[in-house]
Amino acid sequence: MTSRVDLRDALFGVFLIAVAALVFYATRKLSFGTPADMGPGFMPRVLAGIATAFGAYFAIRGVTTAGEPIDPPQARPLACLLAGVAAFALLGLTAGIVVAAFATVVIAGLGSRETKPLEIALFAIAVAAASALLFVKALSLPMPIGPW
Repeated sequence: MTSRVDLRDALFGVFLIAVAALVFYATRKLSFGTPADMGPGFMPRVLAGIATAFGAYFAIRGVTTAGEPIDPPQARPLACLLAGVAAFALLGLTAGIVVAAFATVVIAGLGSRETKPLEIALFAIAVAAASALLFVKALSLPMPIGPW
C-alpha cells in the first residue's frame, strides 16, 4: 500500500465525527436507558456512536491508504432524497401513510438513473403496505392510513 493523503475521505471522516459529537452534546441530558427499556437518548446516541466509528474509519483511511476516494455529491440524488422526505412530511397526516410512503419512495427513486420505473412502483407499493401494517395496525400509531 502506498501512503498518501486523500483529503476528501479525511474531511468526510472529520465531518461525521463532528456531527456525532453534536448529537452527543444535544442529547446529553436525555436518559439513555437500556436496550430492553430505551430512554429518549438511546437511539440518537447509538447512531452517533456508529457515525463516530464510520468517521474514524474514513478519517484514518484518508490519511493512511491509497484507496479509492469517495465520489463528490451529486445534485439529482440529493434533491430527490430531500424532496421525498419533504413529501412524506407534507402528506403524512393529510393524505395518510400509504400515500405518503408511496410518494416518498417514488420521488426518492427518481434520483437514480439505474432504477427502472417498474422496480420503483413495486417497491413503493411494498413499502406503503408494510408501513400501514407496521405503524398503524401493529404499533397503533395515531396516523391515518389513507385520505379516505
